[in-house]
Amino acid sequence: MTEGDRLVDPVKAGEDTDVEGALRPADLSEFIGQHRVRAQLGLVLTAAKQRGRPADHVLLSGPPGLGKTTLAMIIAAELGSPIRITSGPAIQHAGDLAAVLTSLEPGEILFLDEIHRMARPAVEMLYMAMEDFRVDVVVGKGPGATAIPLDLASFTLVGATTRAGLLPGPLRDRFGFTGHMDFYEPAEIQLIIARSAGLLDVRITTDGAAEVASRSRGTPRIANRLLRRVRDYAQVHGDGTVDLATAQAALALYDVDELGLDRLDKAVMTALLTRFGGGPVGLNTLAVAVAEESETVETVSEPFLVRQGLLMRTPRGRVATQEAWSHFGIEPPAAIQPTIFG
Repeated sequence: MTEGDRLVDPVKAGEDTDVEGALRPADLSEFIGQHRVRAQLGLVLTAAKQRGRPADHVLLSGPPGLGKTTLAMIIAAELGSPIRITSGPAIQHAGDLAAVLTSLEPGEILFLDEIHRMARPAVEMLYMAMEDFRVDVVVGKGPGATAIPLDLASFTLVGATTRAGLLPGPLRDRFGFTGHMDFYEPAEIQLIIARSAGLLDVRITTDGAAEVASRSRGTPRIANRLLRRVRDYAQVHGDGTVDLATAQAALALYDVDELGLDRLDKAVMTALLTRFGGGPVGLNTLAVAVAEESETVETVSEPFLVRQGLLMRTPRGRVATQEAWSHFGIEPPAAIQPTIFG
């Protein structure tokens, strides 16, 4: 089985999926971080339960790995409702969406991940479904086509998106609550790691947890993944305890540096600094230099590099910052030193 250009062990992948499910908090009181979204969402859910009616439709936006799927499951648990999970790429025709909507039970939660990737005809059908709990199914083609109205059970749609700007305005306006999730602070990630370590029965010291947290890019999903790999290292090369030295050695083995840069991040920055003199260089050229798709570089690597102040996006292309030259210990060409060092 392959995932992109990487070989994936199906047994290992299944185990990781099971572990990730076990680490998800079951209710809002267990959910760490995202204080404003959590408080606002708690109010929406409590009011809905008091009224005895389905909650308003919810849109959760933000980068991958911050807990949008977890919050959708918490919404279902808090309301005591079943949840149906699907994704935007899986709904490419209006008929696909109609089949899902007409099978929903009263009060059921429909979770649509990557909702911005739904096909346009399905999005237009969703407008009426969200507002009037009704869909029109068109039977036939041309002049003889007939629209058959179908009533739907009242449901709550929870949409998740990593690119809220790609959602049509009329769709965004139909959500009663919109929550934007931000990257976590290191202290919050450390709390998540401590909680996950307890659930995984991993012995971890405070400084060990802090080291893993500092390299987790403010993302719980990455933090939990690094914790499992550090646990493996401690089990094989130590006594099973994750302390500072063990965490540092394990993360060095897995090619995660002090800032949390991984193999792709370092490849992008090294190419930018050494092959293109710090830029400016176009995205497509940079992607070819590291043998990756331009979309992968743009969506996976660049946001973190920009956030860390290592890379700038300019109208002329990507440019390395002073911090990038310093972090990688590379001397910038004499021609650009006055520019970046002022």
